[in-house]
Amino acid sequence: MLLLDHKSRLPIYTQLYQEILRLSALGAMVPGEQLPSVRALAQELGVNPNTVQKAYQLLEHDGYICSVPGKGSFLCDMGDEAAKKKREAEQALEHAIRSALENAVSPDEIRALVERILTGGEAT
Repeated sequence: MLLLDHKSRLPIYTQLYQEILRLSALGAMVPGEQLPSVRALAQELGVNPNTVQKAYQLLEHDGYICSVPGKGSFLCDMGDEAAKKKREAEQALEHAIRSALENAVSPDEIRALVERILTGGEAT
């Protein structure tokens, strides 16, 4: 269910963070759903438990998951907050693209940069 690319330049914990958000956005994970334990997920993915722990900590810090002592981690119901964050991200992206265009970055250069970022490459 979780897709990780061990050849990517993105750290595994970042990929795990993004995958959990992706599955949530697709509806494959629903609010209130319990996430696998750190140890279980690390074993399933063949990664260090500290890597999974770091991803979970970031997800909790950003409000996407809630940890309940003795019970585990659960996907939070983001509701309006998630929609607000998405709108803010879209506005920031639009602003960045307009700024790039105004500063002589061509549409093809913008597309190439976006494609590099989406495929895990580094921006120049």
